[in-house]
Amino acid sequence: MNRGAGQGDDRGGPPDRTGSADGDAVVLDDVVMRYGKGSPALDGVSARLPRGRITGLVGPDGAGKSTLMRLIAGLIGARQGTVTVLGRLVPEEAEAVRARLGYMPQGGGLYTDLTVAENLTLFADLKALPPGERQARFDRLLGFTGLAPFTDRPAGKLSGGMAQKLGLACALVRAPELLLLDEPSVGVDPISRRELWRMVRDLAGEGLAVVWSTAYLDEAERCDAVLMLDRGRLLGSGPPGDATEPLEGRCWSLEVGPQARRRAQATAYRTEGVIDAVLHGGRLDLVTAVGTDPPAASDLLPGGDGSAPAAGDVKPRAPRFEDAFVAALADSRRRGSSAPRPDAASRPAEDVGGPARPAEGKDETAIAARGLTRRFGSFTAVDDVTFSVGRGEVFGLLGPNGAGKSTIFKMLCGLLPPSGGEATVDGVDLRRSAAAARARLGYMAQHFSLYAGLTVRQNLDFFAGAYGLSRRHARDRQAALSAEFGLDKVAETPAGALPLGYKQRLSLAAAILHDPPILFLDEPTSGVDPLTRREFWLSIAAMADAGTTVLVTTHFMDEADYCDRLAVIYRGRLLALETPDGLKDRFAGDEAPRPSIEDAFVALIEESEAADGGGGREDAA
Repeated sequence: MNRGAGQGDDRGGPPDRTGSADGDAVVLDDVVMRYGKGSPALDGVSARLPRGRITGLVGPDGAGKSTLMRLIAGLIGARQGTVTVLGRLVPEEAEAVRARLGYMPQGGGLYTDLTVAENLTLFADLKALPPGERQARFDRLLGFTGLAPFTDRPAGKLSGGMAQKLGLACALVRAPELLLLDEPSVGVDPISRRELWRMVRDLAGEGLAVVWSTAYLDEAERCDAVLMLDRGRLLGSGPPGDATEPLEGRCWSLEVGPQARRRAQATAYRTEGVIDAVLHGGRLDLVTAVGTDPPAASDLLPGGDGSAPAAGDVKPRAPRFEDAFVAALADSRRRGSSAPRPDAASRPAEDVGGPARPAEGKDETAIAARGLTRRFGSFTAVDDVTFSVGRGEVFGLLGPNGAGKSTIFKMLCGLLPPSGGEATVDGVDLRRSAAAARARLGYMAQHFSLYAGLTVRQNLDFFAGAYGLSRRHARDRQAALSAEFGLDKVAETPAGALPLGYKQRLSLAAAILHDPPILFLDEPTSGVDPLTRREFWLSIAAMADAGTTVLVTTHFMDEADYCDRLAVIYRGRLLALETPDGLKDRFAGDEAPRPSIEDAFVALIEESEAADGGGGREDAA
């Protein structure tokens, strides 16, 4: 894999500008793009994007992925260098190029008050598709995406997976030669993501060039080639497999007990020479620096605290693309004099925030749902769900779009009354004292919900007042959390102007400002880069070790591995209540002796559908 910007194409030599029919769909030559007087959004990027292949754009928030997409689409022009698309220079020949490409921006670019059929018609008008060709094209797209039964449904009432499929159909309404997909699967459940990938892979097989930007590293691994971006610079390009070659002999694995895994991860991050430490259920995966031996199991789990010992020694394992990308990011940040590892790992759990563990004799059940049911008219969104969450436990709610996760979440937060059953939070019955229960929890919404016009400091001041904190307590908590999450250096920045990673930190700081014993996190890391996600989860792990109970929903299956237990919800019912490893073991077999959590999740949903005699997931959404 090529390293660095401005290196020419993967076959050697400077990129040409032919964009020939049997060659490259896009040629980037020393492209620089700058907004205002700040650092460049793209800084000397050169690469080739071939026809008939899926090229992935991978990078953190602010890496330049969307800017590159807009340049290729001819929506903006580069300050320096050339962008050649389908043999034509853009933006000079943008009109001729736009007629030959499909572009799906973040969010799908749909009109939410129009139906599926009306959106397709609008995009056909915009693309000047002749009236005589429309019905046949619509029928093919509706069949291809599975949206034929939903043509009269408004786009705003589609599930996440359905909306993304409609966005794809609209981008394809006039058969393009180049398809640009800007993070099309953010916020989409794993099953819908797999369906979206199947459709796009079929298109690439027909000769279509596809550029797919993504925050999911497993998606990047499925691409034919990837461009790894950070802060506008190209870290590497080429097939994903090439990126893992430098990691051979530097990737390790250690089996750890359930009580010790989070502490072992934090210890690993404090160990010299360890670049990355990620939990996969009861397994801790490590990446070490060049020429560095892995730490011994006894160093990560010294014992004496009642933790289960490691099950054997630290063993070598095959590197993944995720390892290569995180290592490249860490190396880039080190060269830029920025900390390569999450700050939370450098402090003991009791310093990170959150209350102390409960005293002896206190009820160890923090959250309880008994026969929880919610109906909307004749539709049952949640059907007789029962589970409990222990204090200090990280508990995950998983399920496809429309499964009922958000409805359960809202009922347990006291935001939505149940139609039947009972729910308690910290011992308080939500049907009788919802306000009192809400005072005992912190809540971080899926979408940024703080005040964009207020600065970071003003947002924290506002929430301190809303929680009724004394002036001294508010000052101490704000100082501690600002230092913990690196917010002190952006204290006077309006919240709406923050990068996504800092918005996430501010949202978490506001949610735990009042030291809640219970924390609700609704898809908290959607769209956030891998380093920031690791930082976030180390903070959560430290709070859980200090006694905070965490209930989380997520579409990142690797994040499900951070949870102590999982509840899998489908069509409003509880399908499984397992540890991550227990769920994976349930679907292990000769063909997949060590399935991933995503493999197990998809297998469970398919097993449920088979038991129910089939039927569409999306209709239930």
